[in-house]
Amino acid sequence: MLKRPHWMVIGFWLHLAFWLPSPTLLAAPTTFDLDRISNVVVLFLENHSFDNLYGLYPGADGIMNAPPKTLRQLDLEGKPYRKLPRVINSSKSPPEVDTRFPLDLPNGPFAINRFVEPKDKIPDLTHRFYQHQAQMNGGQMNRFVAHTNAGGLTMGYYEDSELPLRAYAKRYTLLDHFFAAAFGGSFLNHMWMACACAPWEAHPPASNIIQLAADGLVTRDGAFTSDGFAVNNIFPAYGPGNLKAKGPDRMLAPQRQPTLGDRLSDRGIDWAWFAAGWDDARRGAADPTFQFHHQPYTYFERYREGTQDRQRHLLDGKDFEAAVVSGRLPPVAFYKPLGRYNSHPGEATLLDGERHAAALLKKLEKSPQWPGMLVIVTYDETGGFWDHVAPPPGDRFGPGGRVPTLLVSPFTIGGQIDHTVYDATAILRLIERRFHLEPLTQRDATAEDLSSALRNKAAARH
Repeated sequence: MLKRPHWMVIGFWLHLAFWLPSPTLLAAPTTFDLDRISNVVVLFLENHSFDNLYGLYPGADGIMNAPPKTLRQLDLEGKPYRKLPRVINSSKSPPEVDTRFPLDLPNGPFAINRFVEPKDKIPDLTHRFYQHQAQMNGGQMNRFVAHTNAGGLTMGYYEDSELPLRAYAKRYTLLDHFFAAAFGGSFLNHMWMACACAPWEAHPPASNIIQLAADGLVTRDGAFTSDGFAVNNIFPAYGPGNLKAKGPDRMLAPQRQPTLGDRLSDRGIDWAWFAAGWDDARRGAADPTFQFHHQPYTYFERYREGTQDRQRHLLDGKDFEAAVVSGRLPPVAFYKPLGRYNSHPGEATLLDGERHAAALLKKLEKSPQWPGMLVIVTYDETGGFWDHVAPPPGDRFGPGGRVPTLLVSPFTIGGQIDHTVYDATAILRLIERRFHLEPLTQRDATAEDLSSALRNKAAARH
């Protein structure tokens, strides 16, 4: 029911969550034989933090565990907000107040679905490289409101236990300390999923270079750091489709770093990046919600238009579903939904995204390849939503914010929560170890590989 008294927004439900039965916690890790996995499948969803979706999940490191200093957000002067600013929809021109949310939300987390149901869209939020770091405020996690374009929405979470993917969390394994590979948004995190690296060009266009003040805050935004790393959204020089109209300052020079796909191909191991809407985009008739910056391999020289590698390894979402049903998935498969089904605020509804992912999981569980399959359901980044857990130490690019991640496989224990600290390069490391590949960079070379959450005895659960 919507629009219940907001002064009850957090207290009652946190109290209730405390008394709910807890799922099985991960026992001491045992050695898992990665060779038992024949197929690794990654469903790559969009833009939600762990606390935003699983902040009240029983047994997880959720909102109840948040230190008070992370709950109370500070303004640009370092003073606590008396109440949260109004929720803003910045996609409108000019930006508009979202009147579905009340005027006087207290300074702290609140339940979005008391005012807007998961079947309805909510505004998009700022999720950019330097702004994300400013929000985290040196690990204090208390300036999310100060550095967003959506007002108090950044502090929202979902309390609805009936969302489709919650059922899979209960039946399989939920990771509650899994972090995005990089700070900021989708483009950079997709690139890390391909190469464990930040893209770079020697002479980025001056008009698209980010400018920072002495305190590190952005004074003029763009795509490139001052030393040429592309950290915010930019388009691939190699399409698909005709992107030249975007202008040369919006295009990234072809990249030549080694990728996970390269490593797999060079060892003769088949793989594919499946993207819903890919075929239409290639012929210049892209679905309005097709995201060009979600296709990392299109940025690399090896996968330019007309190459055999592009033809063989960059495929459509229809090909993914057909391969699932027929049992012909390659050993490594990534799947990217269309924008309308990826759960991205402003573009999709949470419910549509979860239903789409759950429908795919149902098909995967029935696939002839299921007995040897590991499916990883994860999110590229937090989408600008608050989370109370600071990322672990890393490098200048990340790790970024904490995101929900599910392991769905016969090799998991039902209802398990894995508290191991990972970032998204753990997915690359698992694939590298399973298929005996050389690491791409220092980050994936030293990453955990997810095996502590798996067991050797498979159980065919449906």
